Amino acid sequence: MAIELTEENCAAYLAARGESGGGKFRARELGGGISNRVLWIESAGRRFVLKQSLDRLRVADEWVADRSRIFREVDSLRDAARILPAGAVPEVLWDDRPNYLFAMSAAEPEARTWKDELLEGEFRPSTAAAVGALLGLLIRDTWGGPEFQQRYGDLTTFHQLRVDPYYRAIARRHPDLAAPIQELIAESTARQVCLVHGDWSPKNFLVRGDSAPMVIDFEVVHYGDPSFDTAFCINHFLLKCFRRPADTGRLIELALVFYTWAAGLLPPEALGWFERATARHLGCLLLARIDGKSPVEYLAEETVRERARRTARRIILERPDDLGWCYQWVAEEVAPR
Repeated sequence: MAIELTEENCAAYLAARGESGGGKFRARELGGGISNRVLWIESAGRRFVLKQSLDRLRVADEWVADRSRIFREVDSLRDAARILPAGAVPEVLWDDRPNYLFAMSAAEPEARTWKDELLEGEFRPSTAAAVGALLGLLIRDTWGGPEFQQRYGDLTTFHQLRVDPYYRAIARRHPDLAAPIQELIAESTARQVCLVHGDWSPKNFLVRGDSAPMVIDFEVVHYGDPSFDTAFCINHFLLKCFRRPADTGRLIELALVFYTWAAGLLPPEALGWFERATARHLGCLLLARIDGKSPVEYLAEETVRERARRTARRIILERPDDLGWCYQWVAEEVAPR
């Protein structure tokens, strides 16, 4: 049976592996989201991170997932390190497959998540550009790659962690939207063209001033539809418009910058459908973070949630080809009444 790591037992676990290094030891649990346990370790002057997948996710609704997704994350981090610029992803130090965990290098102590910056009202177009460029590189350099399709073509984890708790959950709660949502699931599942991160969210970028960001959390990685990643990131800018209506213009600017840099690296064969597909995912993802299994924690007021819900439903039903309509509809909903 796998060990369940905690702040209290990780020192003994590392010592048994010969990884503690001796001397002063500190362990601190980080925000591993709802699906992992993540521990920051300092030992004998070394800093690193332990990550262990959970089988039951920490949400109110029942939500289980295969713990072996952690192995794919290890493999994809190593692959991404060969594709993206140096320092753009953590270095995998070692893995422990019987215990569903691995160790990776830690970011600088002063680094924080891009999500924290955004919620505090710090909006850097340079960060949005860098994050968009990283995504564009990931898409471009894995496009049509048979080796990536062979390693990451299984969509089980993506369906367990995204399609079921996000898309199918909102289809059940909004039966009148079930047909377009099911159509999008089928269309997106059939579009397997490159590596997809699956959680291209501001919470998964570690930033430090104007330094290049580091992307983490590859547990939902798969070979599939890259417009999911662009929509996933843009969705977080739009959600924050409902949290910070006065900053809507600046947040939409970040969305524009991010998308421009990501789309600028797309292969020519993607240009005919990519923006339309991004907009379709965007409507579902916006609604999912209100009524899915993982509602966003910073929109607690029901009147605000209803505005976001209205916007999401409009996007799903009207199916705009142009992301500009999505931005306009958000701006209209958050405008003072």
